Amino acid sequence: MQPELIFLDTEATGNEPKKDRLVQVSYKTSKGTRTEYFKPSIPVSVKAMSVTHITNKFLEDKPAFEGSEMKGELRKLLKDGIMVAHNAPFDIAMLKTEGLEVPRFIDTLRVARHLDAENKIPEYNLQFLRYYLDLDIEADAHDAEADVRVLEAVFKRLQAKMPDVQELIEISSRPTLFKNFIFGKYKGQPIADVARTDRRYLEWLLAQKSENEEAEEDWIFTLKHYLAI
Repeated sequence: MQPELIFLDTEATGNEPKKDRLVQVSYKTSKGTRTEYFKPSIPVSVKAMSVTHITNKFLEDKPAFEGSEMKGELRKLLKDGIMVAHNAPFDIAMLKTEGLEVPRFIDTLRVARHLDAENKIPEYNLQFLRYYLDLDIEADAHDAEADVRVLEAVFKRLQAKMPDVQELIEISSRPTLFKNFIFGKYKGQPIADVARTDRRYLEWLLAQKSENEEAEEDWIFTLKHYLAI
């Protein structure tokens, strides 16, 4: 029998797992979907509020994640199941900060990049893939429960091309080697070319990404590759 798939998404006070905390967790299993909000031990950043619209005032009367029923339930599910997430290293790092381990996972972001061998897809964020793959689904962006619905639909589309769950796990466990910059002043340009013309930029970027190493594994791996470190 295949282990339970746990489609999961989180929202947090910011994007640095070592210091930020969870404010919303949503997951879906074969038994249904569960979503809860939590009052974090630190304030939600203005940047995070501008993206998720989850405010400190809204969270004032919410319970803490620590000691919650959901945390206990997730601990059991993650021990025996397979977590499915988009940009899984971030969610794994956030869960680890909150005291939860993720033994097995599938990262739809890494799988999508792997399957796009010809580099045809311009962007790989969850909402872009939703529309690029023409998925017929009702969901608002930047809400954990809505993102879980999109996540499951993206996963099913990817699994149609790669049905072997173990292979999906293996691909997800390996860092992605980026070919082109997807942000910054060199957006769209081959990283190999920039490494030859502006090596100092790559060195600077590596230092920046290394400050958040748990969530930036792919970029750290990529930059070290092109810098031949």
